[in-house]
Amino acid sequence: MIPPELVAEIRRLYYAEHWKVGTIATELGLHYDTVRRALAPERRRRPSKRKTKTAPYLEFIQQTLETYPRLRATRIHEMIRERGYTGGIAQVRRLVRRLRPRVQEAFVRLEAFPGEQAQVDWAHFGLVPVGQALRRLSCFVLTLAYSRAFYLEFFFDQCLENFLTAHVRAFHDLAGCTRNVLYDNMKSVVLERYAERARFHPKLLELCAHYHFQPQLCHPYRGNEKGRVERTIRFIREGFFEARPFTNLVDLNHKALRWRNEALKRPHPDHKPRCVLELFEDEKLRLLPLPQHPFEIELLKPVCSRKTIYVRFDLNDYSIPPQAVGKKLTLAASDTRVRILDGDTVLVTHRRSYHRHQLIENPAHRRALLEQKRKAQGSSALQRLRAAVPEVDSFLQQAIDKGEPLRAVSQKLLLLLSDYGSHELRAAVQTALERQTPRVSSVAFLLSRRRNRSKQKPLPSVEFEHRPDLAELYVKPHPPESYDELSETDDEHS
Repeated sequence: MIPPELVAEIRRLYYAEHWKVGTIATELGLHYDTVRRALAPERRRRPSKRKTKTAPYLEFIQQTLETYPRLRATRIHEMIRERGYTGGIAQVRRLVRRLRPRVQEAFVRLEAFPGEQAQVDWAHFGLVPVGQALRRLSCFVLTLAYSRAFYLEFFFDQCLENFLTAHVRAFHDLAGCTRNVLYDNMKSVVLERYAERARFHPKLLELCAHYHFQPQLCHPYRGNEKGRVERTIRFIREGFFEARPFTNLVDLNHKALRWRNEALKRPHPDHKPRCVLELFEDEKLRLLPLPQHPFEIELLKPVCSRKTIYVRFDLNDYSIPPQAVGKKLTLAASDTRVRILDGDTVLVTHRRSYHRHQLIENPAHRRALLEQKRKAQGSSALQRLRAAVPEVDSFLQQAIDKGEPLRAVSQKLLLLLSDYGSHELRAAVQTALERQTPRVSSVAFLLSRRRNRSKQKPLPSVEFEHRPDLAELYVKPHPPESYDELSETDDEHS
């Protein structure tokens, strides 16, 4: 398909300048057939004369629609089937769409008093990458019907908690609340509706009771009733969001409010030459005063971790203290933080992450868990060492601080205990602590030197290949004084 300008040039060169088709194709860099098609006379599409199945009922359908302009195509299909129509409903739908009389509806201009009404709606702004995740970006917009002042804030979802949080921030940003707030029939506002009767969401009613405003609903499919907020959303799309880069949600909202403050200086559409900011200053005096404390909003969710020190929320893992594993906890999430509660006690507070599959943890939780694991590893071995050498805890702590592995140090000390006994090992450990050399090699050197000075032969190594059942055998050592008592008892009996 070539543009009309090029077609006109081809026809001028051929008919006015008398160039040949090949010359035109070479000079303009076109294919020979393209030039031929441009020189061919235009073919007008002739209307089809094929008779359709709905043709005999055309006059009947037209008269019916003139009498009942809003009659559905399905009912017309039933009526003409009773009159002999054998075709499908798709043809009837197309014909009814073309023949239905279009009535241009007239509207009355809606006027609002200062401080009387605000209009609220969500707006979609596509998908944005957050780390490895794609999040739906939505904008909450609240517009004052009289002054056209507005508040906007971007979120990654349209959940009820974000909806209520945006209300609270909007009221405090505008320094007041209107007497009525107009909504569309969204699920965060109305649970069910029949005609003029509606059942509002209980959390929204709590917000209304706190700020003393009345919720109102538009009529179904009547977007014109909240045209001021719809016009504000269009103004945000064209005047702010398009071609404006941002790094994260905080940066986007900061830029949005800064742009909003400048946008309030624009001329008011109904009260020129006054600007929106001037009318907003007048309307502030008519707004309802705010209560002393803001309305608290958090998403509450029961959580429980059976094995690990993490609980999952929004596809991310948040750490909890090790002693909370296995308990039924409560997760309270706002748009900026995540709190884990055990009843009324706050166990930990994390920043909220909007990434996916992230690990958000408090380093103290991991250290506490490792400390428990460290105590649990070889607990019987540590009990044996503590019974023989009371100073072993201080020795192990200093060894860990110097980077020595606890398990390996404990096993080597147990071997030295088996070879040299508790008396010799305790003396060597005390000497190593005094010299600030908390290493197994230092203890082994001191033990070997004490044995060499006493001119004792080194102990032969014990092999357990033929008796593996003796490898774990342990005999608790007794103090030498107990043997003296036994000998004294034997002398008395003798």
